[in-house]
Amino acid sequence: MRIKTLVAAVSLSVAGVTLSTGSWAADPEFTFKLHHMLPPMSTAHAKFLTPWAEKVEQDSGGRIHIDVYPAMQLGGKPPQLFDQARKGIADITWTVTGYTPGRFPISTVFELPFMPASAKTTSMAMQEFAEKEMADELKDVHLLAVHTHSPGSLNSRDKQIKTAADIDGTKLRAPNKVMADAFSVFDANPVFMPVTQMPSALSKGVLDIAVLPFEVVAPLKIHELVKYHTEIKGERGLYVNTFLFTMNKDAYESLPADLQKVIDDNSGIELAGHIGELFDEGEKIGRDAAVKQGNTFYTLPDSERDAWKQAMQPITDAWIQDMTSEGYDGQRLYDEANELISKYAKLNGES
Repeated sequence: MRIKTLVAAVSLSVAGVTLSTGSWAADPEFTFKLHHMLPPMSTAHAKFLTPWAEKVEQDSGGRIHIDVYPAMQLGGKPPQLFDQARKGIADITWTVTGYTPGRFPISTVFELPFMPASAKTTSMAMQEFAEKEMADELKDVHLLAVHTHSPGSLNSRDKQIKTAADIDGTKLRAPNKVMADAFSVFDANPVFMPVTQMPSALSKGVLDIAVLPFEVVAPLKIHELVKYHTEIKGERGLYVNTFLFTMNKDAYESLPADLQKVIDDNSGIELAGHIGELFDEGEKIGRDAAVKQGNTFYTLPDSERDAWKQAMQPITDAWIQDMTSEGYDGQRLYDEANELISKYAKLNGES
């Protein structure tokens, strides 16, 4: 597969409202709509989704055409994107699994505190895991890839977060249900919201702390709304969100076998790793924007990080118990995810 040549193979255009993926001598046989929630300057749109669409068109010889619609331009809200693909309102969507709590319970193992490594490693681990364990949860769509962003940081409006005590009483954006529970052990007041709502929430004081990866800080201008950043480093980061890149099943099955192969060749574990690598690279861009803004940075010392990990361990224990009570083998799923992350960390030279 030629995922590594994806960026080089296409030219980007992010100026238009709808991004066409190229021009060909003949009209395309199939035209699809790709819908997502983030703005055109985001890593997801500019470096992943648009180049992916262009490469599919190129590999199909122009027989497939994909229009990319950022920022919910086709209507609806981010939590509705998966169903838009499932129902055919859009042909392809990219969304966060945690925006619909309870719908993808198996995937939440990767959202547990201090579970993730880099985005590349965790995405590849999750892709292998999803192909084996998530077939039932994803049976109504055609899976293109799953992935994660890089482990997130704490971005604070008014004070530097150096200890768990500094979080007490704060209004903190919870990226998903698992981390809402995790931050609750610090007596924080987690507020669950999609990433797109955070600029407004920060500016109005609805939030004190935005829990985010740096990759999305710059496109949403979060660095202009906060003054302080707390980073949690180590082989395993604080948390990640998990993402689904899916295609309407009927749309995929409408393609002849040779064009299904084009889609397949641009799907799967190599794509998951490529997306993860792009998100890892996006971390530096977002962090650099915050540095240029003159914001203050702090890295949790090992002793404090270990204290956070120990305090949040009951969340992992409860996840295992809850999944088991729902009829899954929670311990097996947790062990498998953990082992896959370690496997890909080693393959990627990260451990």
